[in-house]
Amino acid sequence: MKLNYHRDTDSLYIDLSDRPSVDSREVSEGVVLDYDASGNLVGIDIDHASTNVQLDRLVLSDMDAEIQSIAS
Repeated sequence: MKLNYHRDTDSLYIDLSDRPSVDSREVSEGVVLDYDASGNLVGIDIDHASTNVQLDRLVLSDMDAEIQSIAS
């Protein structure tokens, strides 16, 4: 899973999978869900992320995961 914040558009994209999306559905204003060819959720796009998401803190609980931080 990857979290990508785009300052220029103030959007947060959450990649849930490496599979490509083929369908997108806006489920509420500014929130778009992306699906693969099998109908599986592969990504979430959130507009106006700085006002809709707490971007200054990320907590991972009980997850065995490799943590990578990429500064832009």
